[in-house]
Amino acid sequence: MSRKLLILVIIYGFVFGGLFGLNGEILILAFPFVIYLAVGLFESHREPELQIERVIEPERALPGIAVNIRVSIKNSGLRPFIVGIQDRAHEKLELISGNSRLLACLAPGQTSELNYDVKGSRGIYLFEHLKVTNLGNDGISEFERSIPTQGQMFVIPHIPQLKRVSIRTWQTKVYSGNIASRVSGFGTDFYGVRDYQPGDPLRYINWRISARYPDSFFSNEFERERVTDTWLILDGRQRSNVRSGDSELFEHIVLSGAGLAQALIKEGNRVGLLVYGGYLRWTFPGYGKIQREKMLRALAQAKPGDLFVFSDFENLPTRAFPISSQLILISPLHSDDIPVLLKLRARGYAILIISPDPVLFEKSPLSLEDGGISGLRIANVERQLNLKLLQNAGIRVINWDVSIPFERAVQTQLRTALRIPQPVRQIR
Repeated sequence: MSRKLLILVIIYGFVFGGLFGLNGEILILAFPFVIYLAVGLFESHREPELQIERVIEPERALPGIAVNIRVSIKNSGLRPFIVGIQDRAHEKLELISGNSRLLACLAPGQTSELNYDVKGSRGIYLFEHLKVTNLGNDGISEFERSIPTQGQMFVIPHIPQLKRVSIRTWQTKVYSGNIASRVSGFGTDFYGVRDYQPGDPLRYINWRISARYPDSFFSNEFERERVTDTWLILDGRQRSNVRSGDSELFEHIVLSGAGLAQALIKEGNRVGLLVYGGYLRWTFPGYGKIQREKMLRALAQAKPGDLFVFSDFENLPTRAFPISSQLILISPLHSDDIPVLLKLRARGYAILIISPDPVLFEKSPLSLEDGGISGLRIANVERQLNLKLLQNAGIRVINWDVSIPFERAVQTQLRTALRIPQPVRQIR
């Protein structure tokens, strides 16, 4: 029984005892308890003057890594308070150690602290409120309120470390980079031979051809390397999010997107991101560490969705992608996606597809029973035919078995760039 309820019982006992017994002395005995309860109720509604400071270390962490959260509460008023503090951590966070609740009696100027460790999956977690319960000085009644606070915990996806992603488009930007531009200049790949010009380095002279012409010298030309616009398109459709036990294929899609984004930005390219599924989450192309941070935040918040208008790639907003840009699609692919991708290739887009294999992802010992082997074979044959259609159209496809780490599975294939022919434009 709480103290407040006990006092109420005593008051009602004296009041009813005095009224029924017609005894004023018993009735007077209830007055001290009434005054005590009234003073307690008045004091409990006086808001405590608290200074709250939150420290999150580290603010950026990988999934499953412990993050320490400390909340310091100081009574900056002139009266003592008995307060209950509860930090409203996100429900998806798992408490590892410590306690996110505290009951303390704070004298004027006294400080108390919450200290606990949590871990969570990929995402951004905001700590915007702190629940404070004022118990007064006598603990008769409670008064709760929510105090706004500041704090953010950023759990970034795992980032595979790719050494290099070699891509090739038929048109590049004017800035220097690592992509062959089909224009002579400073580079590493041989482009052609021209007449020697004063100032050419001697190491560029082609002595074999010059020996055939005694009166002339010839210099080697190299293909200039520049940067290009690259769009990462993540398949966030719910039907592409294949599940196997507690694992989701979409998490592997996000993981590969993070690795490609870091590698491409590191090489100086302008990189943009589109999560296509239940919504369109855009991250417009940009350079450098700021763009990398934007893309990591977008990937941390990416979720699969199910919206009818985005159920296939037919409504892909291709007008936002210049013809000269490189499209990198990360998708397990479906049969009805193939015609759309073939149309994009016919329009001149340079397309690279990273395709996590859903057939191998769903494979389990249970699927091998009751004709499961035949079903797996049929699904695998259908997938291989679809991939072959894309490759024959000049689309580069990398089939990824997600049981193998991404960087080890695709690094060898990404080192060699596929030559993309220039699209044929119709003459009107």
